[in-house]
Amino acid sequence: MTSVTTPLSSTEVRTSVPLSGYTTLRLGGPAARFLQATSAADVVDAVRAADQSGEPLLVLGGGSNLVIADEGFDGLAVRVATQGRSFDRLADGRVELTIEAGEDWDRTVAFAAEQGLGGLECLSGIPGQVGATPVQNVGAYGVEIADVLTSVDLLDRRNGRVHQVQAEDLGLTYRSSVLKGTDSAVVLRARFALQDGGQSAPIRYAELARLLGVELGARVPVADARRAVLELRRGKGMVLDAEDHDTWSAGSFFTNPIVDDGELPDVLAKVAARVGADATVPQYPGGAGKTKMSAAWLIERAGFGKGYPAAEGRVSLSGKHTLALTNRGEASTADLLALAGEVRDGVLAAFGVRLQAEPVLVGCRL
Repeated sequence: MTSVTTPLSSTEVRTSVPLSGYTTLRLGGPAARFLQATSAADVVDAVRAADQSGEPLLVLGGGSNLVIADEGFDGLAVRVATQGRSFDRLADGRVELTIEAGEDWDRTVAFAAEQGLGGLECLSGIPGQVGATPVQNVGAYGVEIADVLTSVDLLDRRNGRVHQVQAEDLGLTYRSSVLKGTDSAVVLRARFALQDGGQSAPIRYAELARLLGVELGARVPVADARRAVLELRRGKGMVLDAEDHDTWSAGSFFTNPIVDDGELPDVLAKVAARVGADATVPQYPGGAGKTKMSAAWLIERAGFGKGYPAAEGRVSLSGKHTLALTNRGEASTADLLALAGEVRDGVLAAFGVRLQAEPVLVGCRL
């Protein structure tokens, strides 16, 4: 790799940098140009410069929700590596925690727990960086970012300006926001309102409540909730471990499908025909006139069990969690997408439900 200097805050730009080293899947070809931005000003300068020149731009965080083509990215990849956090006291025993976009997400959750701040603990162990969490409205174990986010600072690429946007204006819905699927803005920092006093948010997830030995709605010490969540995630291969190929994934590859209630009887009839009339089908409220179903349950009943292999074993479903598609060490992005397509089409054929991919696809499609 060669290095050249640019006017971008005197930041070093490298060429032909493999992006596989910047994704949790360990997949992806090279970026034509690459820079690591260590301050919000560097991020702003780099994005503005790329926009002014017309150069294709890819903004990288932790790479935990990203699938990059084997051919790589023919443009400038900017990795956000900004650091910093601060506190502000709010009313009613709440604390607003401001975190720069480049901070590691799980270290942020650990820091909040160490400070006795409740609200983030159920999001422990999720890989990636702070800046990506509002885009995806990250959620787990009954909690999502929408529950605690107060605002973000955004660089608006349409006019090059930085401004603060309130959480209610981000259109935060299940695993989505107005920022998802668009490159019109870049998150520079985020603010979260957390509860002081050492207690967790109310426990809303039955599996977590059972492990903690409490009723739904109970509060427990923040540190206890974090430990329990990490235990559950490790058991599903959802805590990054360089030695465990079950964690070489983008997390849950498919979102839980939301089905119109008018279509639900047909889906359940197909389930009964395939699985049996007495099957207990996991169902959850999906909004007005809609029902959310379990993608993992549908995948398994469509014939794709844990560890299901493809591409001569180069990729497989995780041996611990059906929703994770994993790189077994020598895979290509094409291998991974072929497996994803097989699973998606299998569920569609079996139940008439089309699964949607959760990760961002760069230079490739499913």
